[in-house]
Amino acid sequence: MVVDRLRIDGLIVLCVFDHAFVVSGELCGSGNLACIRCGCAGRKVPAAGTPQRHALGRRGVHFFWRGIGLGGSDAVIAVLEEFVWYLARTYLCGRAGALGFLSFQRVGRVALFSKSRARAARHGGEFTPPVSILKPLRGLDRGAYENFASFCRQKYPKYEVVFAVSDENDAAVPVVRRLMRDFPEIPIRLFVDADRKGANDKVGKLCLLVQEASNPLLVITDSDVRVAPDYLCKLAAIFAEPKVGAVTALYRAIEAPSFGAVMDTMGSLSFSAAALLARALEGLKFTMGSTAAIPRERLEEIGGFAPLLDMHSDDYELGRRIAEKGYRVELAPDPVDMEFPSESLCDYLRHELRWLVGLRHIRPGGHFGLLMTQGIAWTAAAALLAHSWRASAAWVLAYLIIRFLSGYLIGVWGLGDPVVRRKLWLLPLHDLFSFFLWLASFAVNRIEWRGLVFTLEKGRMIPVASRPQGA
Repeated sequence: MVVDRLRIDGLIVLCVFDHAFVVSGELCGSGNLACIRCGCAGRKVPAAGTPQRHALGRRGVHFFWRGIGLGGSDAVIAVLEEFVWYLARTYLCGRAGALGFLSFQRVGRVALFSKSRARAARHGGEFTPPVSILKPLRGLDRGAYENFASFCRQKYPKYEVVFAVSDENDAAVPVVRRLMRDFPEIPIRLFVDADRKGANDKVGKLCLLVQEASNPLLVITDSDVRVAPDYLCKLAAIFAEPKVGAVTALYRAIEAPSFGAVMDTMGSLSFSAAALLARALEGLKFTMGSTAAIPRERLEEIGGFAPLLDMHSDDYELGRRIAEKGYRVELAPDPVDMEFPSESLCDYLRHELRWLVGLRHIRPGGHFGLLMTQGIAWTAAAALLAHSWRASAAWVLAYLIIRFLSGYLIGVWGLGDPVVRRKLWLLPLHDLFSFFLWLASFAVNRIEWRGLVFTLEKGRMIPVASRPQGA
């Protein structure tokens, strides 16, 4: 493959990757990149930058490509090698840059959410609008009672907790009834609505809850979330600024009762890092199921929850539509705690694949851009292509150092996640699973959620079939 060719006084300077070949006369043909024949012998001149590239472990045709059946095309091999080097360098440099940026921003347990905490401290106790906590339920999560009870122990002047289920026999109903008995001083209401309003059952319940809610500030959280007593106070203080349209929160694990839950925790760690960088660089444009707080008037501006009835990623869509209206999406001062389910590895892989398929439909560019984040794959490929075991080890070591440092910075030092502290060494395994799931997500267009099967079209869920829960 010719990179550059220059004719000077009958000589042809032919630049081919690492070397330039100076030959005379008409170029008649070539064999492989290491041997050029054209009437008379040429002389090989090392091209600029060759020592540097060899120092990084790069060499020409490698047994790796021959082993996978590409040994017959030097040009294709060279392009593939350059592509691998580019991806590996981009990943390591990008991850190191993000690590340095977040460190420069003083990311730590105290300063991770410094702007939000400063705002909460400035307005804390002064801005306390009445709050309605909305809880759409289906089934029972681990630690459900303690999760719900944490919202009933808020040190906040006026709030209510409103639940909705689709069936009176739902396993969550007795827990909510117990909650009403244990906290008689808190307005707690439970609604049963069997009418399915759209493909997204959670959003259907939210439509009902918004109608029944009494207060102007709405706080929506998933049923597996547990919060501190000052949660509402800090959340509401952020809305003292009129340009804030929504507030969301990062999350950390309380515990991980299974291997699948540990992998889930590692995945949330990667997502938290991406969210922090997005906030620092361009501002958040999404909310998360861990917390989505929004004033009723802002919700009405985007048409309420009805337009989201068939959307796969309702949390993302809610924040995106708020941001499109010119309002800011802010991060809560502290992460919330989450009770991860005791799921098997297969369960974890299924719901991660579901998330990736959904991402491909709502943000195809962002989904394809995950190519640049598959560090374990590109680092392994670069190590295989390296010219010596020392260079291979250097690539692997660079990946491990940067990956573990970023995981520690965000998960342990920043979020204070106890599971990440104990299981940090499993991050590379999570990255390996993520790479193969990302590849699989290009070939899958159906998702399964709570026994229902859907296809996706432009982010909207279309029911296909169903099967009994747990089948």
